[in-house]
Amino acid sequence: MILRTFGWSFGITALGLVAAFFYDGPTGLALVAVLAILEISLSFDNAVVNAKVLDRMSPFWQKIFLTVGIAIAVFGMRLVFPLLIVGITAKLGPVEAFDLALNDQHRYHELMNGAYPMIAAFGGMFLMMLFLNFVFEERAEKWLPWLEKPLARIGRLDQLAVVVAGGSLALVAWLTAENPGNVMIAGVLGMVTYILVNGLGELFSEAGDDDEDEDGADEDEEREAPAGRSGPSSLALATGKAGFFLFLYLEVLDASFSFDGVIGAFAISTDPIVIALGLGIGAMYIRSLTVFLVRKGTLHEYVYLEHGAHWAIGALATCMLISIGHHVPEWITGGLGAGLIIAAFASSVIRNRGAGGDASGSPSGGGKQLHSSNV
Repeated sequence: MILRTFGWSFGITALGLVAAFFYDGPTGLALVAVLAILEISLSFDNAVVNAKVLDRMSPFWQKIFLTVGIAIAVFGMRLVFPLLIVGITAKLGPVEAFDLALNDQHRYHELMNGAYPMIAAFGGMFLMMLFLNFVFEERAEKWLPWLEKPLARIGRLDQLAVVVAGGSLALVAWLTAENPGNVMIAGVLGMVTYILVNGLGELFSEAGDDDEDEDGADEDEEREAPAGRSGPSSLALATGKAGFFLFLYLEVLDASFSFDGVIGAFAISTDPIVIALGLGIGAMYIRSLTVFLVRKGTLHEYVYLEHGAHWAIGALATCMLISIGHHVPEWITGGLGAGLIIAAFASSVIRNRGAGGDASGSPSGGGKQLHSSNV
């Protein structure tokens, strides 16, 4: 199970470390290893949320996320995205930006830091909306009832998440940003992106559920339908659209998590090749961990993990917004996320023991098997 799930990650790790050694010797090897650990520590909560969403996706879109999606995550967000940001900021073409990254790393670092307030505003607001919509929603299981109950109660106010997120953005832009206009624009775009992608995913998921109910009600009529009728059913179309928007949602979510890792990596190395290798290896392990959580049904067995991950996302979003005006050390960001998830896991274990070892009422191994045997 471990080898089948983490096999690709082990292979990419070996190739990445070898490439780092030949590129920059023992120093490059050590830096890549540190960056990989940094990425894993910062993005563990990402894997938990990814697994929750992936569990709802069709086999086709699961496979797309675990193949095409990881290529976007590794090469797009960890290598191309920083070059794109520098190119836009300095008004350079892709080749010129790459040349700058290789030959003038100090200038490259300065440009990335200059663009960070807008990056942090976009990613921070996307993650903040995700966190707020979770804590303002009424749910049966509560990890921190003394806090989650009153939050769910006030969450009955329509669009409260938008109000809180927008107010936080305005406060941060006013108090800490050197260019509050750009920060406000980037933050609003982050909120709009979340609302749009999440809303479209829910819309088509509901359409699929409605079609499924109609299919059950009209089962006798469908049996009499012409055998030669071809093409996808309305349910397949709805599921396909819902899967597509869930895929987009996961990619934007991964991008929001990767912003902090990419910027934080410059504290360890300014070499874009070293950064891409290290963060790419870390991203592979996050992908494998996502698969592991789905296959083992971990989120069903340890019911508070999802809560811990969302509180960790809230902590990360807050750190990103604070970092617009004040540097937040990576160990604080990673430590908060890891600490919250560990605490949620421990709470789940205690709960399961108190309930006879099975919190969900189903066998602990009752996870949802991924449908693609080669992912």
